[in-house]
Amino acid sequence: MAMEIPPTSLAFKVRRREPELVAPVKPTPRELKPLSDIDDREGHRFEYPMILLYRYNPSMKGKDPARIIRDALAKTLVFYYPFAGRLREGPNRKLSVDCTGEGVLFIEGDADVTLEEFGDELLPPFPCMDELLYDVEGSGGVLNCPLLLIQVTRLKCNSFICAIRHNHTMSDAVGWLQFMTAVGEMARGASSPTITPVWERHLLNARNPPRVTYTHHEFDQQSSDEETIQPGKMVHLSFVFGSNELSSLRRLLPSHHHQHCSTFDILTACLWQCHTKALQRDPKEHVCLICIVNARSKFNPRLPSGYYGNVTAYPATVTTAGTLCQSPLVDVIELVKRTKGKVTEEYMKSMADFLATNGRPALALNRSFLVSDVTKIDFGDIDFGWGKPVYGGQANVMDGKHLLPYKNKEGEDGIVIPLCLPAPIMERFVSELNSMLKNEKHSCNSDDIKSNL
Repeated sequence: MAMEIPPTSLAFKVRRREPELVAPVKPTPRELKPLSDIDDREGHRFEYPMILLYRYNPSMKGKDPARIIRDALAKTLVFYYPFAGRLREGPNRKLSVDCTGEGVLFIEGDADVTLEEFGDELLPPFPCMDELLYDVEGSGGVLNCPLLLIQVTRLKCNSFICAIRHNHTMSDAVGWLQFMTAVGEMARGASSPTITPVWERHLLNARNPPRVTYTHHEFDQQSSDEETIQPGKMVHLSFVFGSNELSSLRRLLPSHHHQHCSTFDILTACLWQCHTKALQRDPKEHVCLICIVNARSKFNPRLPSGYYGNVTAYPATVTTAGTLCQSPLVDVIELVKRTKGKVTEEYMKSMADFLATNGRPALALNRSFLVSDVTKIDFGDIDFGWGKPVYGGQANVMDGKHLLPYKNKEGEDGIVIPLCLPAPIMERFVSELNSMLKNEKHSCNSDDIKSNL
């Protein structure tokens, strides 16, 4: 029941123009704007790659996507002018944006390849990302570097690709979608974004005095619990869950649990259990689940609608490998629900206090299973005038397990989870997952597991 799509042999070069800095079209305030104590933790200090693929639209014949997006970017930066600045670090590793108005990096290019050559399954990781998103020398750092790089590559079929790299300290996925939606609106002729951007990062700063009121296992760094897995040959697989697969998993639960379990709860429990079994941990070893939760709805009063900073929580639950592997799925689901349920406004304030008083640590990813649901954060709606992209979302397989929206050739919606694991672990993971899906007198779709590499 597992089917692998053969590795793609697609390889191409992009003919690029010299990178340029795109500045706001109008003068913007010169000021120093501190990030929040949620924004500038260690785990956000990296550049996050995204990709949008657009099919040729006859109504846009003769129009250059690179010029339109570059001009729209310059207009959008008037409203989102901190993106045109540079990060500086102060005492206690505190990050602030120096709003210099220098601009963001922009590259335009051309490739002798068609969109069809990328294949039917548009899933991360995408081929030749180093060509589609050129790493301009000196641009990839956190401090004193452009906060955004966009490359628009025209294809020979008149389709185009917009690849983006942004500094995660500036915004989470929700905030980033808000920014890119604004670029799309300006590209289509708007004079201002529908949603007015709001900075107000002080709303997520540590309290004075700080009060850490929760145990934040997500930042536990246990040096005695070092990772022992040797990477070896890494395998990329994308796991597609359609209605058949989700129905199979729901049939493993007592009937009274069906209405109380979200798709995220069920998939997270299933994947965490299968993954832990595949790793063959010592039953006494501690393992950790970390759920990435958008906490915007937890605040009272609510955060301003245009707030585009990081408002993500990382609640964690620790158990032993033996307990996790031996528990029925319904018990693991309850563990997932309890983990997500930890997030409140007080939890967010406690996390800001913890980060500010503990050196802004990264997440403890050793022994952790990190899960993020981005199915509701739809980058597939970003329209520069050519309509919606045929794919919009992450470009690579990132740390953690990301639930992404997926639509098959028949137009049926599903969820895809790209994973990258050492070959023997991936083999065991596929076996465990297939066993779970078959644990039912139910015929599962043979296309449930697909690979893009």
